[in-house]
Amino acid sequence: MEVMNKILSESDAKNKRLEFPARSLSAFPMPDGQNSVQFVAFDMNEQQWSLKVSIRNEGKYSKPWLKGEWDEYVHQKGLKKGDKVILTMHEEENGEKIYRIRAERKHFGFWYSIDDQQ
Repeated sequence: MEVMNKILSESDAKNKRLEFPARSLSAFPMPDGQNSVQFVAFDMNEQQWSLKVSIRNEGKYSKPWLKGEWDEYVHQKGLKKGDKVILTMHEEENGEKIYRIRAERKHFGFWYSIDDQQ
């Protein structure tokens, strides 16, 4: 299941967090009384990335964001404004959720995997 498919903004690529689409929050049920969930996502090279989805505690809107090793992921992949990040989740028969993250860049009108270039 595709959890998120987002073209990065300048702030997503430069800051230490990604503005996470609120519609994608359903893939990360928050325990009562908590405002964040940690998870591990595997990139296309099977490298693990420890990530955390957080929401703010106050205000009308949850304003979710993705942190954890997001900044390291951005730097390793050389991500910039206009690149795309896709996060998927697969639920195993035993209920375990497996997350995958991949980055793509548009070149001559076509998206290609940045992981393939490393």
